[in-house]
Amino acid sequence: MGNSLDGVVLYKQYVRYETNALYLAGISEISRRGISIQGIVCDGRQGLFGLFGDIPVQMCQFHQIQIVQRYLTRKPKSQAAIELKKLTLKLTKLSKVDFINDLNNWYLRWSEYLNERSKSPSTGKTYYTHKRLRSAYLSLKRHLPYLFVFEDYKELMIPNTTNTLDGQFADLKNKLRNHNGLSKKRKIKFIDGFFKA
Repeated sequence: MGNSLDGVVLYKQYVRYETNALYLAGISEISRRGISIQGIVCDGRQGLFGLFGDIPVQMCQFHQIQIVQRYLTRKPKSQAAIELKKLTLKLTKLSKVDFINDLNNWYLRWSEYLNERSKSPSTGKTYYTHKRLRSAYLSLKRHLPYLFVFEDYKELMIPNTTNTLDGQFADLKNKLRNHNGLSKKRKIKFIDGFFKA
């Protein structure tokens, strides 16, 4: 966890798996140290948004774009999916009002298609025909309250992405790759030194 204004890492912990409880413990530890947390930028992990009380939480817009791309693939075939992907790629360039307006217009245009159902010949049960498209759209709708928090709290200068932290991790991974044979103990020492530098 780091400070978005200067990139300084405020808290790190070695864990086997990410859990919401660990995120909450990290925030508590930062607060205990007397550091005031004005906002949080996260990658959209399930359950994180309601975890931090009154602290504004921004969903990383690039992570949202990646989520939609995973559902729609790099080359979607249907016109509805092509248009939704194109709109999603504009997420970082549009204002909150414009994005919501464009998303609502997309839904009005494609709602029938989105809600089409097919019937399984073996069970007779119906299912949504365009499940991946629905999932992409519903992901945007679900995360919408968190995609423009940076705009709602301009005075806090919350970034709209986790790029600063992601960049640090990419740099760390590259440096660790150059020191492939390190033992776990030495790797930890290396990481500790990297974040102090």
